[in-house]
Amino acid sequence: MEKIIVDIAKQTNWYVITGGPSSGKTTTVNILRDRGYITTMEHARHFLDTQRLKGRTIEEVRKNQREFQLGVLDMQIEQENEINPEVQVFLDRAIPDALAYYMFLNLSVDEILNEALKKVCYKKVFIMDFLPLVNDYARKENAEAQKKIHSLITEVYEALPFPVVHVPILPANERVDFILNNL
Repeated sequence: MEKIIVDIAKQTNWYVITGGPSSGKTTTVNILRDRGYITTMEHARHFLDTQRLKGRTIEEVRKNQREFQLGVLDMQIEQENEINPEVQVFLDRAIPDALAYYMFLNLSVDEILNEALKKVCYKKVFIMDFLPLVNDYARKENAEAQKKIHSLITEVYEALPFPVVHVPILPANERVDFILNNL
């Protein structure tokens, strides 16, 4: 993958927690929140939940992957636009995750994503090594898809000009300590 060109004049105090499905991202972010850090929510699950409240099934929402991915991306863009760049925040995924999912789903990259990618800025990216896959109402990937998505997420973030740290498999609190020790 080619390097992704971004506006490096912008500075933030934002840390991305990312990785493939079932890598412990949300658990890690929740522990950070419980320890008093500012965190964000994971938007794919939130988008599914909002659609369920509107009476749609998960299957209906996932049937149109472009609509689903755009809905998640819109939420992510809105969130990142509202965060003060000076405030230390741990993001549960970020805009570049969308590119990895577009690639995984063989979706053509639209102008919304291209423009959003040009504006991203993160202090550091933490890529969580994935754990054994656990599916639930929102997560339907198999182990092969989990590995592919993780690989694409890694590829996308490593094409960005931000430091990337790979977080090994450790007990949840030790993973958080690892992240905090590597800020």
